[in-house]
Amino acid sequence: MITFRDRKCRRSELSRWARVVVLVISYLLPLTPHLSIHAQRYVGGDISLLPQYEKYNVPYYDTDGQKIADMLQYMKSEAVGWNAQRVRLFVNPTPSLDYNDPAICQDIDYVVSFGKRIKEAGFAFMLDFHYSDSWADPAKQWTPVEWQSLSDEELQARLYDYTKDCLKRLVEAGATPDFIQTGNEISYGMLWGKKDTKSNRCYTNSDANWPRFIALLQQAVKACREVCPEAKVIIHTERAGEPQTTVDIYKRLAGVDYDIIGLSYYPFWHKNLATLSQTLEQLATNFPEKQVQIVETAYYYQWKPSKGNTWDSFSTWADTPEGQAAFVRDLIAELNKHSNVNALYWWFPEENGNGPDNQVITGWLNRGLWDANNHRALPALYELKAFLGAETSVRSLASDLLSLTSETWYTLQGVRLPSKPTHTGFYIHGGRKVLSISE
Repeated sequence: MITFRDRKCRRSELSRWARVVVLVISYLLPLTPHLSIHAQRYVGGDISLLPQYEKYNVPYYDTDGQKIADMLQYMKSEAVGWNAQRVRLFVNPTPSLDYNDPAICQDIDYVVSFGKRIKEAGFAFMLDFHYSDSWADPAKQWTPVEWQSLSDEELQARLYDYTKDCLKRLVEAGATPDFIQTGNEISYGMLWGKKDTKSNRCYTNSDANWPRFIALLQQAVKACREVCPEAKVIIHTERAGEPQTTVDIYKRLAGVDYDIIGLSYYPFWHKNLATLSQTLEQLATNFPEKQVQIVETAYYYQWKPSKGNTWDSFSTWADTPEGQAAFVRDLIAELNKHSNVNALYWWFPEENGNGPDNQVITGWLNRGLWDANNHRALPALYELKAFLGAETSVRSLASDLLSLTSETWYTLQGVRLPSKPTHTGFYIHGGRKVLSISE
């Protein structure tokens, strides 16, 4: 390995150059409307089942067929380039509530252990409270069994206490979340009651149940602010295919103290990229102070479903590895047009078959970033880091010049590397831009 560095500078000289860099960037901002040194970007995935695949020794290989020894480090590597991870949390995971699904296993002990690993690996950590014993989504927001006898006022208090207790455990373990979702896909409210109840649902064409929903969210957020004051709070919905509905939801939640609008976007359910663009534009117009994160997206690499889709995405992107990668490229190109978007997460990228005797999942979804047939990484895995783009490059360069970190290597996208780079290219090291040439 041979490295060529800029000339050595005293600390004062380097600090002065850092100020010059920031001034130059500030001068260029009016000329580059999509560039912002204040908008740190994040890319990663909801990898909630990775510990289960590891438990059952399911192998993961890179695109060349080399076995991956440490999945978190590989996702952090320059090849993949992720800088954030998301993990869900159930109250008392109960697989029997949803077809005995073994993927419903993330209790607080599980999340504390995994969250600690994620933070130690250098990722930003998003915690996704489901506030249920099973999957919480637009069709299912069942109240945890132990909470079902509570009055609305008691439920608010229980939600506050539960959220606070979970966050305290994470903080004490060194797994403090950087982002916290107070509910998962809560487009129609949350904590509806017993399974299959029709009660307590919220619709934008009615005022019914919204005060209850808002009061619950306020208690959840209150706990977040008290225990994790630096964390950003996310309100997550999944109506990205309906721009006006999405805006109406967040207008009704104006009384809730949150930071980020979180969206799910699956094109086969939420329509084309032009529709997503309209949603993002309307959110920017109506909520200019809010950042937006795509906290869930995914696409098929094989065996598209024959029913259940609301838009024929497959005539645009085939259900092949190449089609999946093309979707990622097109999605990133669209998101780059919207300066309010600062994060992109793939849902269940670690999908890698069922595990022995269906111990991890019971059926392939075919939307992960590893091929369940041969356990190899798919091309789309390596496309996602492009979302980090120029914004993070500039911000990382300025911040690293100022910090003068001498031992750590970063890509120009701001991704921290676990060790000295092994590929020729430009990096940030010791507060300087470095050309590292592999022998």
